[in-house]
Amino acid sequence: MTAEILLPEGYSPGLEGVIASISAISKVDPAGDELIYYGYKVSQLCEQSNFEEVSYLLLYGKLPTQKEFSEFKKKMLAERAVDKKILDYLCGMPEKAHTMDILRSGVSLMAHFDLQCEDNLRDAEVAKSIRLIAKMPTLLAARIRALKGQKPIAPNDNLGHAANFLYMVDGKEPDADFAKALDVSLICYAEHGLNASTFAARVAASTLADMHSCITGAVGTLKGPLHGGANEHAMHMLLEIGEAAKAEGFIKEKLKAKAKIMGFGHRVYKKKDSRAPIVKAWGWKMAKKLKNTKWNEIADIVEKTMMDEKKLFPNVDFPAATLYYLLGLPIEADTPLFVVARMPGWCAHVMEQRIGNRLLRPESFYTGPESRDYIPISKR
Repeated sequence: MTAEILLPEGYSPGLEGVIASISAISKVDPAGDELIYYGYKVSQLCEQSNFEEVSYLLLYGKLPTQKEFSEFKKKMLAERAVDKKILDYLCGMPEKAHTMDILRSGVSLMAHFDLQCEDNLRDAEVAKSIRLIAKMPTLLAARIRALKGQKPIAPNDNLGHAANFLYMVDGKEPDADFAKALDVSLICYAEHGLNASTFAARVAASTLADMHSCITGAVGTLKGPLHGGANEHAMHMLLEIGEAAKAEGFIKEKLKAKAKIMGFGHRVYKKKDSRAPIVKAWGWKMAKKLKNTKWNEIADIVEKTMMDEKKLFPNVDFPAATLYYLLGLPIEADTPLFVVARMPGWCAHVMEQRIGNRLLRPESFYTGPESRDYIPISKR
């Protein structure tokens, strides 16, 4: 029988409730009333802004003037292309390789081609951030096409960030509503406080590791199913349910079996996730436009059942699942799209960590054996 471990006062499993840094980048309201980036409501940014302008906001801490934004977009356009050696290598990886691993490797590989990789000064960090934001859609689209036996499509400089990604996936200029729907989801995912992947990036940044190393760690952390991946699991579940009439019974059986329903609840939010209804509204708009509301109808029943049975609300991953599916994107691209969206947030946190930096090095509470003598192997 093991002795009871007396934990020290202040110990918080998973660091829940522990303030590990100060940040001006975003505010995550536990009540879920509103998420803000540098003081701007995400709901308003989704209505009136676009992902490129939100990226500028996160990197610089302010909205750009017309001249500043024009120059920023020119830089983004100039950095979209990815070296052919990198694309050939990543597209040649085994089909079974997880797409998140492909993006993680892609970030790491790009470091070797970036002449400013080891320069951690502010101007270089911003330049690297712009490159990473601009190139991630190109990497993801190329991998999606490679899995279908197709060659990469070069970026289209006449299209915005979201529209260009959709174009690089299938070679067709997307409907404006499709592009806007994806753009809105990217804005909602762009930044979210000190989540696990952002914390991983800041820990790496605190060691003065280069930007690419910090982001590689963030991508690897996001791959974990307790952080990213809920949108993929949610869509697979909806496909398994198959029809609206089966949804309520399916969820009740899963709950009875103590199964976890992905895309519901949140570590920080207590009542709701303000991003979810924004993405859900665009999902329904796409469904009606395509005259295919089946998956949204199933999702609504799942959502109601989860609230009735467990008082759990959907987080942004749940409506994103149906939205991305309706956009014609493969399910395995859902979490990688999270990477595409979160890149400006990660980069912003890396740069913020550099300011007044102190190595992030928490303590652990030892629960192992007390001091004991070594016994030679012949006497054991």
